[in-house]
Amino acid sequence: MLTNQKIQKTIEEIKRITGIDLALFLTNGKEVCATAKTEHFIITEIIDFMKEDTAEAIRNGYSFSKIEANGEVEYVLVMHTSNPEDKVIVQLAASQIGTLITASSPKYDRTNFIQNILLGNMLSVDIQSKAKKLHIEEKPRVVFVIDTGNKGNDEAMELVKNLSNMKSGDFVTSIDNHSIVLVKDVSHVAESSLEEEIEEIAMSLVDSIHMDVMIKVRVGYGNVVYTVADIAESFKQGKMALEVGRVFYAQKDTISYGNLGLGRLIYQLPIDLCEIFIQEVFGDKVPDILEDEEAMSTVNKFFENNLNISETARQLYVHRNTLVYRLERIEKAIGLDIRTFDDAMTFRIAVMVLAHIRNNKEY
Repeated sequence: MLTNQKIQKTIEEIKRITGIDLALFLTNGKEVCATAKTEHFIITEIIDFMKEDTAEAIRNGYSFSKIEANGEVEYVLVMHTSNPEDKVIVQLAASQIGTLITASSPKYDRTNFIQNILLGNMLSVDIQSKAKKLHIEEKPRVVFVIDTGNKGNDEAMELVKNLSNMKSGDFVTSIDNHSIVLVKDVSHVAESSLEEEIEEIAMSLVDSIHMDVMIKVRVGYGNVVYTVADIAESFKQGKMALEVGRVFYAQKDTISYGNLGLGRLIYQLPIDLCEIFIQEVFGDKVPDILEDEEAMSTVNKFFENNLNISETARQLYVHRNTLVYRLERIEKAIGLDIRTFDDAMTFRIAVMVLAHIRNNKEY
């Protein structure tokens, strides 16, 4: 499968041989890859160039070449030279890239089409006409974003392909060196069991990649969408699920956009507002006990059991009185009695807000 990374390597090799910077664009002026930062006016030049009948042109110190894929001009190669003596070099570069793209068709064309949707490179009206041309039907689909953490991307991608049904309308692609995207056809799943089936698919991806490729991954997935154009929305949701999950639900290997709950709300709060809230709850100093692993483990288990002391003590294998003592010690440290609903809710929100603040400071 031809990816943007492979095209990038190709143009870097051309730059190494010729000494000329170059960039590849979609016909709407969206940059695909480049060997150097391109000037802003290039986009306008590309749009004007696409209105011309000629396949090549020299404009504003750059050479422009149209590149076809499956009988249509879909790319424009821009090289930073206006020297007529470099014309052969420009033509060879355009031919090389055109051959690379054509050699990967039609499989590349369908996958590249989905990749362009994911990256927001196409207008809705263009998506509909292109999908019809490529015989991609409107089906219920959900997008899974698999974070490999920069490890074993190629092996993991091959495994995901093997686990998918490419003939039925699944698509597998890579958008960077640590993410694999699976666009999954779920039209065969009954509406009543759709949520459970999607969760099982996500868990199966995590388990299979861990067992066969020996890397630990996390999977975020969006809501089910029913048109090809809306695949981009499910992809954005999957990415957000991963990011919010990393901050608030780090213990989970799979996270659904539809189940982000309070984390989704807190993630979008301004940091200055969050800091005011933390000051109101804890004062000038955040309690040290929040860094106490045993204390926080006790609190989390207590919350999981809906503030039920007896059930929490049983699951922690401690006496009820021991748990009560721990909770009283936590109350003294944080100034909140988490045995009551209001204080428990305040503390839980405060812990999540602190995670949001720390995440923003790290980045």
